[in-house]
Amino acid sequence: MGMMLALGCGAGSATDAGPDAADGPVDFGPNVLVFDPSMPMATIQEQIDAIFNKQLQNQFGAARYAFLFRPGNYTLDIRVAYYTQVLGLGQSPDDVVITGAVRVNDKKSVSDPTGPVRSTSNFWRSAENLTVIPTVPTPAATTNTWSVSQATSLRRVHIKGNLALSESGNSSGGFLADSLIDGGVSSGSQQQWFTRNTDLTSWSGQNWNMVFAGVPNAPTGAWPANKYTVIPTVPVIREKPYLYLDSKGSYAVMVPSLKTDTQGRSWSTGPPAGTSVPLAQFFVAHADKDTAATMNAALAQGKHLLLTPGVYKLDDSLEVSRADTMVIGLGVASLAAQRGVPTIAVADVDGVKLAGFLVEAGPMNSPTVLQLGPAPSALDHSKNPTLLYDVSCRVGGATDAAASSCLIINSNDVIADNLWLWRADHDITLVSVVWTDDPSKNGLVVNGKNVTAYALMVEHFQEYQTLWNGNGGRVYFYQSEMPYDPPNQSAWMNGATKGYASYKVSNQVTTHDARGLGVYCNFKAPLPSPVFADNAFEAPQAVVGSMQHLITVFLNNFGGINHVLNGTGNAVLKAGDKATVN
Repeated sequence: MGMMLALGCGAGSATDAGPDAADGPVDFGPNVLVFDPSMPMATIQEQIDAIFNKQLQNQFGAARYAFLFRPGNYTLDIRVAYYTQVLGLGQSPDDVVITGAVRVNDKKSVSDPTGPVRSTSNFWRSAENLTVIPTVPTPAATTNTWSVSQATSLRRVHIKGNLALSESGNSSGGFLADSLIDGGVSSGSQQQWFTRNTDLTSWSGQNWNMVFAGVPNAPTGAWPANKYTVIPTVPVIREKPYLYLDSKGSYAVMVPSLKTDTQGRSWSTGPPAGTSVPLAQFFVAHADKDTAATMNAALAQGKHLLLTPGVYKLDDSLEVSRADTMVIGLGVASLAAQRGVPTIAVADVDGVKLAGFLVEAGPMNSPTVLQLGPAPSALDHSKNPTLLYDVSCRVGGATDAAASSCLIINSNDVIADNLWLWRADHDITLVSVVWTDDPSKNGLVVNGKNVTAYALMVEHFQEYQTLWNGNGGRVYFYQSEMPYDPPNQSAWMNGATKGYASYKVSNQVTTHDARGLGVYCNFKAPLPSPVFADNAFEAPQAVVGSMQHLITVFLNNFGGINHVLNGTGNAVLKAGDKATVN
């Protein structure tokens, strides 16, 4: 099975047609490495190691990478660092088998190289559509370690052994979906975690907020003594589209069918039902030459977008106006606004799919970074909803930035599957931000009806982290830190109320289902001016009874959260304090 491969760290171009491709070679660019089991494993390992070493501490760098594995067996130790995607190209996860590891480990901070190892900033990386037979001691030869925090994902993976979600240091977050774990899963130090539609043998570990949706053999135990939230079935989901090689060896994207009331993985009896879309129907974009104009021209012609790894600096919005359009990123491709407009503006149409990329605010204030629907409408999209998968939003960090919000959802029936919306709490020099840096009011604003979010993480915005205005919302797992940097209480007041709740359900809402929600505080305003939030959650009384398993935690420093929900629940005012409601 022949191929052409990018040699070295991004030198050369990964041009790969597949053995019988009829559409001509596909230019994925220099940062997509396509591997074949006929290659010497030492050659593959050398390239993977070189990229890992380059990306290990490259938290705000511009380099992005994707490793694509053709079907077959490999013996490799794949360490996954920043902005790296590991992707099998089979029709089933069992078509690509990695004996060794596909792992993420604790690391030391660049700013404190003598300090403790930890994984609280292991962001922006993923592994999908492959099988791992663990043989690398990480920490045991039968265990694959995936010690991560937000903006990460394990999807469509088969672990033929155990899975450890942390090592010795702290870890904070993560997402596991549509997978099979033969052995046990240990969450260890994970503060919170979300697992969806995954077949488990056993689960051990809990800290603050562990949510399981559609997971057979999910752990049991009454809340709040046990921090497990179990939703027996997933009400509605379409699994993430994935790149693969079809029966002729040509590249295509499989779009799984929409399903309701599911439990367990989608591929237990073979490839999931769905539609295969040839890659010829995609415009394959490259950050070094494509602009908003070239990509919009392709969208206007009816093409989907495949974003090869890189940072796309956009002087205009990408306009998605056609139903069923896909915009799929490889290697955590980034779309960076430059001119005070959204990076992507989606019309109020059916079935748009946005997957696997990072959107960034720019130096000119945008009303939002990503917009779904131009305005609230009455259109029903329930039979073919728009979906977001593994989408992150960043305001600040890499560059100075401003945006009124990260994401506005105006369309009805949207499904979000693993979001991290982040006003950066530190910059490229790893120095903590101050209140006037990177202004942004809200992370998420939902105006549409019947919007569902699985694994919603929203952090450090200056007012409400999440503002939910539409009826019929569902949120299963929420993780949020309030802003670190209000300089004093008077700078952070909502009228007569101290601070802003992280999660605000507006007063006009009459139906809202939210389960497994955590809000944490780490206010850094120095004494004698500590900062407090009166509530972590605010909601009208009509929906309070359908908000289950709420927790607040005091992380560090000063001030605290006075109540959990609407003036009820204990205060958290010192390190180690936790409070729960419902």
